[in-house]
Parts: sequence; C-alpha cells; structure tokens
Amino acid sequence: MQAAEAARQTLIAAPPAARRSQLRLSIDENGTLVATVEAAPNRTISDAHGTETLPGTVVRTEDEPTVADVAVNQAFDGLGATFQMLLDAFQRNSIDGKGLALDATVHYGSGYDNAFWNGERMVFGDGDGEVFQGFTASTTVIGHELGHGVVQYTAGLEYQGQSGALNESIADVFGALTEQHLLDQTVDEASWLIGAGIFTPAVHGKALRSMLHPGTAYDDPELGKDPQPADMGGYVTTSDDNGGVHINSGIPNRAFALFAVELGGKAWEAAGSVWYRALSGGLPASATFAQFAAATIAEADAVSTATGDAARMAWASVGVIKATGDGHSAG
Repeated sequence: MQAAEAARQTLIAAPPAARRSQLRLSIDENGTLVATVEAAPNRTISDAHGTETLPGTVVRTEDEPTVADVAVNQAFDGLGATFQMLLDAFQRNSIDGKGLALDATVHYGSGYDNAFWNGERMVFGDGDGEVFQGFTASTTVIGHELGHGVVQYTAGLEYQGQSGALNESIADVFGALTEQHLLDQTVDEASWLIGAGIFTPAVHGKALRSMLHPGTAYDDPELGKDPQPADMGGYVTTSDDNGGVHINSGIPNRAFALFAVELGGKAWEAAGSVWYRALSGGLPASATFAQFAAATIAEADAVSTATGDAARMAWASVGVIKATGDGHSAG
C-alpha cells in the first residue's frame, strides 16, 4: 500500500535574509516594566496549489494578518513557535544562528504524504486523506523538520546508520521542545509524541513516534506496528532507510526523554540545553550513539553531578553505555 510506505518513510530529512527584531515586555522582580529588543522571525508562506512546483504563490508574509486558509496560518505559527523556542532556549537566532528567513510552501502535490525541509524551505503536503491529513497541523512535525536545519548548520550529521539515526532523533528533540515550549509544559505534562494529529481517524495510532515509549505510537492493520526499538537490544541492522535511521532513532529519543523526566521542570531549560551544547560543540559528522552519549554526559557533568548522573542513567537505560554495580554507569 503506497500510503503505508509513506507513513513509514515520512519526515525524511533533506540534505541540508534580512534580520528582524521584536520588542518584548516583561515585569522584573521589583514589579518594573522591562522592555528588551530581541531577534524576530522573518516568515513567508507560499501556496503550491496542488503542484510540485516550488516555491508557489506568496500568500502570507511576516507583517500580514491571518488568512482564510488554515494550513497557511498553521505553517506560519509553527515556524514562529520553532524560532521562538530556539531563541529562548539556546539564544539561537533562527536555524542557522544568523537570522535565516523562514520560508514555507503549503498544499504541495496531490495527496502528498509528507512534510520536509529541502535545505531552503519547509514544504507541506496535505496528506492522502486515507492515512494522513494536513501536515501543518502538528507543531512537532514543523519543529522536527526545522530541527534538521539546525543539525545541518551545526554538526552536519551524516544521514546514514547511527549518525543518521541521531540526526532523526535530534530533530525529534527539537520538535518535542517546540511543542512543549509553545504550551509551556513541564516534562510530566508533555505527551512526548511526534506527529500527533496528522493521522486520519481511520488509523489505529496516536502519532508517528513516541519518544518516551518507542514502539507504541501506532498499531494498525495497514501500517503494521510501530517498529521503533526502545533500547540497543532491539537495534535494527538493515540496508533500508539509510541504515534504519527512522527506526533506530527511537533509542536516543528514549534516552533524551528519560533524561528530561529525571531532571524535571521544563525540558528546553535543562535537558535540551545539554543536548544542544553536545550537538553544537564539535560533534563529528559520523558520530555514533556512544560518541553522542559521551558528549552529552560531558556537557551534563559540566552542569552538576546530579545532571551528569541523570545523563548516564538515561543512556544506560537504553543500553548505549553499561551500568555499573554502584547504580552509576560507565561508558
């Protein structure tokens, strides 16, 4: 079934302006109104009108109000939510760190079952109506795809094998953090689901992936069961999907979710910061799970002993590093 294959292959990463500012008002601890100037997004949404010709017709730009087309407004808002999370959590000005304009095209293709970052813009299909409905409906999907852009501009992780699975996983982390930041959720309030809301009601599933519980996102007669492993015991060795990048990403996904839950609070403030510093701190493009685990543990240790222990626990829980007899873990 073509739609089933699209479900398994969806959110495939592509290989990989003018600066704007906004005024933010806040109240300090003394009750004084504080005005600060910070970076702002520069968004342009285009409509492909069911064709596969990019970029399409411009239908909304940064300073224009909402329009009648729901997909246009969802794309606009999702781009903005991702931009704001990156800025607030990591002081990163857009996906390249230099204020890159965020462009998107909606209504791409006919019954197109995907959303993707093509190295220059976000592109959204409307789904086939059988398995998928509009991809702009999920903030995590938008955050995920723009997350591939962040990976592109930082470590540039090779899209093959374990480095490719890390590429996918880190994009999921950005997707989850974008939604949680937008909703101001704590780790316990968050769903940890990627792509919730893009399946049609006919599908037996809640999302494309579950970061906290890989392998449980869907179980459908047509799609089959979510194949993601939760630990290295289920690691899939395959030549398909660039070495199983979408399947095996469940392992580092769960490591991040366990780390965030152990730390508590809001994931973008502590756990996300550790992951981001590991990604942008000289990680090799060919990084394995073990190399990325070591990088995150080093960043976590720099925060505190408790943060480092939480990172070790998370990676040991998914079998990337070995737990020691004293309750700690060793690489």
